[in-house]
Parts: sequence; structure tokens; C-alpha cells
Amino acid sequence: MDMEPVDIFRQEVEELFSQLETALLDLEAAPQDKENIGSAFRALHTIKGSGAMFGFDAVAKFTHHVETVFDRVRNGEVKISPGLIGVTLAAKDHMRLLIEAPETAPPGAGDSILADLARVIAADDKAAAASKAVAVPKRAPLVSAPAAIAAIVEAPLLPPPVAAGYRVRFELPPNAMLIGANPALMIRELLELGKGEVLADVSVVPPLDAMDPERCYLRWDVSLVTDQSVEAIEDVFLFVRDESNLTIEPFGDSSAASVALVEEFPVNESSVGESSVDEAPVEELSVVEKSSVRPVSSSVAAASPQPEIIARRSPSASKAPGEGVVKVNADRINSLMNQVGELVIAQSRLKQIAYSGEELSLLSLRAIAEEMGRLVSELRDATMSIRMAPIGSLFGRFRRVVRDLSRELGKEIQLITHGEETELDKTVVESLNDPLVHLIRNAIDHGVESAVDRLAAGKSSEGVVRLTAAHVGGQVMITISDDGKGMDRVRIRAKAEERGLLTPGVEVPDSELFELIFHPGFSTAACVTNVSGRGVGMDVVKRTIENLRGSIEVSSRPGEGSRITLRMPLTLAIIDGLLVRIGEGRYIVPLSAVDEIIEMTDADKEQSSANSFLFIRGGLIPFLRLRELFSTPGESPPYEKAVIVSSGERRIGLVVDQMLGDHQTVIKSLSRLHADVRCFSGATILGDGRVALILDIAHLIEYGQNRETRLRNAASPDPRAIP
Repeated sequence: MDMEPVDIFRQEVEELFSQLETALLDLEAAPQDKENIGSAFRALHTIKGSGAMFGFDAVAKFTHHVETVFDRVRNGEVKISPGLIGVTLAAKDHMRLLIEAPETAPPGAGDSILADLARVIAADDKAAAASKAVAVPKRAPLVSAPAAIAAIVEAPLLPPPVAAGYRVRFELPPNAMLIGANPALMIRELLELGKGEVLADVSVVPPLDAMDPERCYLRWDVSLVTDQSVEAIEDVFLFVRDESNLTIEPFGDSSAASVALVEEFPVNESSVGESSVDEAPVEELSVVEKSSVRPVSSSVAAASPQPEIIARRSPSASKAPGEGVVKVNADRINSLMNQVGELVIAQSRLKQIAYSGEELSLLSLRAIAEEMGRLVSELRDATMSIRMAPIGSLFGRFRRVVRDLSRELGKEIQLITHGEETELDKTVVESLNDPLVHLIRNAIDHGVESAVDRLAAGKSSEGVVRLTAAHVGGQVMITISDDGKGMDRVRIRAKAEERGLLTPGVEVPDSELFELIFHPGFSTAACVTNVSGRGVGMDVVKRTIENLRGSIEVSSRPGEGSRITLRMPLTLAIIDGLLVRIGEGRYIVPLSAVDEIIEMTDADKEQSSANSFLFIRGGLIPFLRLRELFSTPGESPPYEKAVIVSSGERRIGLVVDQMLGDHQTVIKSLSRLHADVRCFSGATILGDGRVALILDIAHLIEYGQNRETRLRNAASPDPRAIP
């Protein structure tokens, strides 16, 4: 089997898992919601069908049992319960494991889950039977999980429905075979619903020399007797329902009439082959007379391709392969194409001027340069918008984290999210998953109190964790907050003094004190649990955020809860920067971090030479001389500039030799050789071919703030030492 379609199948099935998990979590709050029940069933049905199509037979077999249970839920035979939700979530995790890494699946894990599912259904059946005073035969003990689940799901709680006859006529869309539709599998699935006869219309099949091998000239007419609903018949055509011409007409409404119809139309077992028909239908089919309909012969099925070929023609295979698949709005693609078209026109004008032999007009050249500059800027914005993804796709994953952890810890937790539509670079969104999971787990485990403690403190028994996102300037601000007991300032200080991170007796503001939790191994937890204490692993969280050119801030009030704020860049590819010169070197300061630029006077130089502080509008701001920090040779110029940058509430001045103007910066990663150089977050190539390093503002501010603290404590090392 071609691996590229399989890789794309794995990506698309993730959306189905997300749909299934969302529906299950919503059903926990609203068990009677038919829309969510249908959503869960459709997700399971699609996972089963797609898994079988791509050769994941274990997934299809396992999912079939879970799907059958939800079919009973959909028909009102089984009720949604917390136990059913929990087992189905575990089943979803097992399905994902069977797709992503089947070799790592524990032996018997699937059977164990099915056994749990069987017990849940049996308990529900028993409770329902008792409530309705219906005698339920005592079942034998569970021998094996598959047998148990099969026995339960096939034994309906309600009386068996009356069989009815339906005439199902269908023709597939013109591109059905190219997108992986398999009429033979659909017919086989129809016949699994009951008994019937399959007829095929071959009246419009052209001569062999005029036949298009990628088109199907068949239309199907199925006489079916089944005790299933019309919705079950429609589910057979779930993948192609919108594009197909499908009619379902009842022709029998009694059990006796239905049996007679079955006897009149015996099923031709050879009418459906093991493989699918390798033809696609024509775009239009004429109305077929009843006399022109002939049974499907086994020769047609024999001419079908092997399943491997069908897999390559799956819906997934029509998309571009690759791991980083991004869904893009069609309007953005159209806008991008329009801008590319305008850029081609501008390039043609430039080429005409260059090769026309006419005297070059500087005014014409400038006009084209301005036009191309505008188009390149618009093209950049349009291209970057394609990389953007709503952060709601990430927020949805945390509902399961909160549900499972609150049950594990015996707490009542409600997760409230806002700003799901906020867009962020797809790479940033994917990288934020682990840090946010860690922060949410900490908030639940060590932030929110138990129900007893909350009630004693005059709070509601249910704790609240809020996850919000919003655009703030050129950044996205993500906030994780809780209404718990807040961070213990005394314990943090005691732990910091114990580890030598803080001098005893030295007063520091809360913002600096809370920053200490990001030191490796820092924890104030009284005991070790399977959930990390506040501070354990926080150094990894901070390092991940800073590697994404973001910043993290902590605030807390006793008894009111804690708040952690992440400030992330919109994109990792192109930024607006400020180009500065230090000696002969060129450096980029991210423009989103720049507050203001001042020229250092002689008084500033005299004062700063003693204490390394700038006096700006009544306040002191620490500064770093980048010439000294980078050990740049030569004398400093007579007139230096100080670039005041900020990260959150922290500010610092960066003294440079000269300002060279703004610069659109295409970010390039540093090599592994420079991985330990923390002063720079990347590099870019200038128009003259020079390489300019991009300053890591978060690290420089941290270094400047730490040096300020050391100066206050009269223990300052060499300020030129690069950390």
C-alpha cells in the first residue's frame, strides 16, 4: 500500500477523533442531545470504514463493536451514562494507538475495553429492564470480550422491529471511483442490513472502443427487506451522500409481505464480488425502463482491481501528501492568486523596460519598484495568513485533560475557554500543546482546592479554570487562570532561600519572586504525586515558550487564584524588525518589542558609566551596552542610541551605535553549533548578502534584570559576561 495516502489518512482521522471526543464530552453534560449522539456515531462509522479501506483491519474490527453500541444508543435502546462515556473515551484512545503505533498496543487491551463496554451495557440493560418490569433472561458469564460484547449488542432491550421492504436506487457522482468510492462495498453493506436482490442498469454502457476506463456506466437498483431504519440505509452512502442521486422508497410495511418479497427475490450471492468495480459513472444517466435492468454478474466483479489500487484512489489520495497539512479558506487562496497575477504583470513591465533598448527612466523604475514593494508586502501577508490556524483547535483537547484529572483527584473542575477564534501560526499552535497541558494540570492539582476546602473558604464546591486567547498588538496573549488558593509566597521564598536563589532578608517584588518557580527542579509541593507540583517542569515550559520567541508571566493573590500569561508572536516566519549597527556587525531588534528610541546625552553617559541605569521620565531603566556584551572591537561613536524594549511589564535599554531603519526579516534558524548561544533567536540575510543576527529580547531582559538585582545586592560580577 502506498504510504502517502496512509499518512494523510492518519491526519484526517485525527479530526474524527476530535469530533468523537467533543461529542462524548458534550453528551456527558446533555445525554439526550441527539445531534451529539449522531455526531459520535458518524465519527465511529467513518473511522471503521476508512480504517478498513486503508488496511487497518484491527481498527475496523474493534471500532465496529463500539459503533454497534452507539447504533443502539441512537435507536433509544441504550442510554448515555458516565460509565459509557468513560469506556468510549478509552476505546477512542485505543483506536488512535492502533493507527499511530499498533506495535506498541498492550496485548489484550482491546478485549479488556470491550469487556468493560459489555459490562456497562449489561448494567444499563438490567437497570432499564427493572424499571420497565421486563424479565431479562440471565446471561452466561463472560467468556471472552468479543463474544460478550457481541452477545450484548445483538440482544436488543426492546422488542425486535418489524421488517419492511425498500427499493433503493442510487447512482454515484461522476468522480466516484477517482475519490475512492466502492459500489461493491456499499452493496455488500446494504445486504448486511437484511435480504434482497441487486440489479444493475447497463443500458448506457458504450462499445468497448468508446468506453472511458475511469467512468462507470452503471446504476443500481436494490430490493431490500430489513428491520433497520431508513437512516441506517442512508448511512451506507455516508461518504458520497451529498454528490449521489439516491432514492429510498418503501414497498412493504408488514412482516408477512416482506417475507414474501424475499422469497420472490432471492439474493444472488455472486452479485457482489470481493473487490470493487474499477469504473466511474457517467455524468448523466437516462431514465431506465424496468425491463432493461439486469442483475450484476460475477464477471463485472472479477474485472475489478485489487484493494491496493482502491486505496490509492481514496478521498485522502486526492490531497497533497505530507505531514504538515493545513486547511486553507478558499478566499485566501483566491486572494493569493490575484496578488501573484499582479506581481507577474509588474515583472513583465520591468522586463520590458530592461530589454526594450530605450533609455531607462529613473521615474519609471521607481514606480515599478514601489509597485513591486507593495505587492510583495501584500503577498507576504497573504502567505502568512495561510499559515495561521485558530487556537480553538488546541483548546478543544484540554477538555479531556480537565475531565480525567478532576476525576483522578476527586475535584469538581469546570473549564471555561474564550477566544477560540484567535489565529496563530500553525507551528506555534502545535508547539503550545505540551506547555499548556502542564500549566492546566498544575492549576488543577495545586491551584484549585478540594470541594471541602473551597466550601470552608466560602467558595462554591466547583473550581474554575479559565483559558483565554486574544490579539494584543502584534502578539497573541494566552492566559491560564484559576480561582484557587493562589501561590504561597512564604513557601516559595523559603524554598528559594534554601536553594540559594534568594538572599535571606532581601525584599523582592512578587513578580520577581514568582519568576523563581521557573528554575529547574523548583517545587514547593509537600509530597510527590503522579501530577507535577507547581514549579516542577516549569523550566521546560519557559524554555519552550522562549524558543518560540514568546514570554511568560506569573501573578497570584492569596485566596483568589493564580494567573499565568503567555505572550506569543503571531508567526515564526517573517517579522518586522529594527536594523541596528554595533561596530561592523548588523543586528535585528524585533519591532514588536520596541517601545521607544532615545539618543544618549553626555549626562546619560556620565551617569550610566557608574550605575548602568537610564533616567527616563522620572524612572530608572537598566540598560546593556551591546558593544561590551558582544566584545565588539573599536571605539564607541560619540552619539549612541538606546533602544528601549519591553517584555510584559519588564523594560530594558539596549545601547547600539547606529539606527539603520526598519527591515522585514525572514527568520532563519541557527545551526546546531550555535544552539547554546542564548542571546540570539535566529538570523536573517540582508539585501547586500550580509548576515544579521536577531536579538533574543526575552533573554536579554532577563539578563539585564538579574544584573540589576545583583547590583542592588552589591554582588555584581563582570557585566560583560555573556550568560
